[in-house]
Amino acid sequence: MKILTGNSNRPLAEAISAYLNLPLTKASVRRFSDMEVFVEVHENMRGEDVFVIQSTCYPANDNVMELLVTLDALKRASARRVTAVIPYYGYARQDRKSGPRTPISAKLLANIITSAGADRVLTIDLHAGQIQGFFDIPTDNLYAAPVFTQDIEERYNGESLVIVSPDVGGVVRARAIAKRLDADLAIIDKRRERAGVSEVMHIIGEVKDRSCILVDDIVDSAGTLCNAARALKEKGAQSVAAYVTHGVLSGGAVARVSSSPLEELVITDSIPATEAVRVAQNIRQLSIAPLLGEAMARISDERSVSSLFDPPS
Repeated sequence: MKILTGNSNRPLAEAISAYLNLPLTKASVRRFSDMEVFVEVHENMRGEDVFVIQSTCYPANDNVMELLVTLDALKRASARRVTAVIPYYGYARQDRKSGPRTPISAKLLANIITSAGADRVLTIDLHAGQIQGFFDIPTDNLYAAPVFTQDIEERYNGESLVIVSPDVGGVVRARAIAKRLDADLAIIDKRRERAGVSEVMHIIGEVKDRSCILVDDIVDSAGTLCNAARALKEKGAQSVAAYVTHGVLSGGAVARVSSSPLEELVITDSIPATEAVRVAQNIRQLSIAPLLGEAMARISDERSVSSLFDPPS
C-alpha cells in the first residue's frame, strides 16, 4: 500500500499518513513556468495498491489537473490499483441540468477521473448521493456524521437538542444525525414571496429554548446558514451552532460567520483552513483523517468498509 498526495491538502494527507503509520510516497508535483502541471514519482510503483489524496477545492481547476496527471503517471508506472481519495469532490453542485444548454459538470469530472486511470474513488459527503452513480468504477461515499455526533455528544451532553436542516433538500442528512443522537428534528423552509423581496424563513418544528444545531454538507458564501441562525434566534432558540462537512467559505463568508448569531461553525479538514478560518473565533475544524485512513486500510486489505458508513435512514 502506498499513499501519494498532491498540493491541495497536504496537512490532511500527513494526518492520514500518521494514522496509518505509513510514510507518504516521495513525489514531485510542480509547475512549469507556464503553469503546466508536472508529476514525477520517485519510488517504484509496479504492482502497488496506491491511494492518491487530493481535494478538488480552490483553486479547483489546478487541483483537478494535479489529480488527473498523478493518476496518469501511476497507471504508466504499472500500479496494480489506483484509488482516488477525494475528500471534497468539487463541481458536485452541478449534478443536473439547471436550465437549457447547461452542463452536468459532476458527471463530466467523474468521466475524466475514470479515463485518467482511477480504479476506485473514496470521498466524503457528496453533495448529492446520485453522483456515486456517475462513476462506472467502485465509489465509496463516507459520511462525516459519526465524527460530528461524537463531538456533539461531548459538547452538548444533557442539553435539549434540536438538529436543524437549513433547507428541505438536507432533511435526510439532518435526520440521520438526529437519529444517532436521539434528538428532535426541525426544518427551515425558505421562499421568496415575490421578486425583489428577500427570503422568508418558516421553521417547521419546536426550537424555543432549545440548543439548535444546523447540519449541512457545504458552506460556501454562508448566507443561507447565517440567515437560518437569525431565524432560529428570532423563534427563541437558546443557542445556534452549525456542523458542516466541507468549509468552502469563499469571498466574505468568514466575516459573515463571525458577525452572525452562530456560536460556533464546526467544519472538517476536507478542505485546508485558510488564515482567515484559523484566526476566526467561532470556527473550528475536526479531522476526518482517522475515518479516511481506516477506510483506506480496509480497502487495501479487501475488508468490509460498510461499517464506516452512516447511511441516511
